[in-house]
Amino acid sequence: MANPFGSEPPAPDAAVFVISVAAELSGLHPQTLRTYERMGLITPGRSAGGGRRYSYRDIELLRAIADLTSSGIGIEGVRRILELESAVATLRAQRDELLAELEAAHEALRQAMTARPGAPSKLPAVRPQHPSQSIVVWRRTT
Repeated sequence: MANPFGSEPPAPDAAVFVISVAAELSGLHPQTLRTYERMGLITPGRSAGGGRRYSYRDIELLRAIADLTSSGIGIEGVRRILELESAVATLRAQRDELLAELEAAHEALRQAMTARPGAPSKLPAVRPQHPSQSIVVWRRTT
């Protein structure tokens, strides 16, 4: 079967599905999608004419909302869960970024210390990392 999107599927955030398709894919009624939008649980894209367009991520979010509500969680509970999941994702991304910066700083320090063997260095020593030690990384923001 030919791919309806051409050579490659759209990006996960590309708003491509009309409300009827999004409703079918999520297992929800179109009016439920409109209600969730009014409540601020989901924000679909809009076509040039103003029609709602949903992405793959929107469909996954709608399915998650449906799963939570079907397990007995109220809409405000769902809203709070979604907020917390978003906060956790943001914190994980920040942590990963900081860990990458820390590793790059360690590598730069190692290279600087081995560039001139035997020469006195004004750089601090790199100590082995132990689980009981903490490292504070200061990052300049420009």
